[in-house]
Amino acid sequence: MLLAGAGGGFDIYAGLPLAFALRDAGVDVHLANLSFTQLGLLDLEAWLDPDLALIMPDTRGPDDYFPERTLARWLAAHDMPPAVHAFPRTGVQPLRAAYQNLITRYAVDAIVLVDGGTDILMRGDEAGLGTPEEDMASLGAVAGLDVPTRLVTCLGFGIDAYHGVNHVQVLENLATLDRDGAYLGALSIPGHGREAALYRDAVADAQATTPMRPSIVQGQIAAATRGASGNEQFTTRTADSTLFVNPLMAVYFTVDLPALARHNLYLDRLEDTVGMRQISTRIERFRAGITPRLARTYPH
Repeated sequence: MLLAGAGGGFDIYAGLPLAFALRDAGVDVHLANLSFTQLGLLDLEAWLDPDLALIMPDTRGPDDYFPERTLARWLAAHDMPPAVHAFPRTGVQPLRAAYQNLITRYAVDAIVLVDGGTDILMRGDEAGLGTPEEDMASLGAVAGLDVPTRLVTCLGFGIDAYHGVNHVQVLENLATLDRDGAYLGALSIPGHGREAALYRDAVADAQATTPMRPSIVQGQIAAATRGASGNEQFTTRTADSTLFVNPLMAVYFTVDLPALARHNLYLDRLEDTVGMRQISTRIERFRAGITPRLARTYPH
């Protein structure tokens, strides 16, 4: 199985509880992440492909922000396979080629895209899309691959409200997918379980290693797994915001990836993209030509 962070940054951390459980069950799990790191600073030997790097604990690179190496070092310290693969921010075509490299290299028969938040579930006509570029690059890339099992799972329900996502519309989209047989259900992370404890430890390590840019998403999810609620502040980055940490943030919502791609209203426009700027421009053009659905307030 290939477990990959879809939206960049620390998204791969949202897949760690799944990775721990799957490895304990005997599944061969490989990790990858669409990276916000300056991968151009890596040594040549780190590159497996023009758009695919293998990050190990001793990989040389930026000191101030390198989530993939931070995770590799944490995994090694806990006697777990430390390899974390990194994709640069590209368009759909080069990203798909990088995924294909991993499929061939590791005989992958299942891919799970992990999103920290839920904006990967936005189909395009919602009131707000969050930060869709990286998620859509990942979704488009994997949608064109020939792999028996392809899933998308989201962890951190509610977090994307800061970026304009209306979560009533998230639920509407899940209901639409359910009618198509593509919503596969929800899975909570028991707060007192081994997976949650290891996840919180990994997130705390990442916050200590990246003190100027700790992950707001992973910090809230980690807080939710220990039973925190409300305005649970853990970084000055959110000092001007009122957080709403709650148990739903510690629940995976999983859908069939090909069906999610079919329901997206503009993904076909991104198919031939090479760079991330192309993706941004085409999303902007799509949005300029539609009337978004009206946002609604959650009534309960």
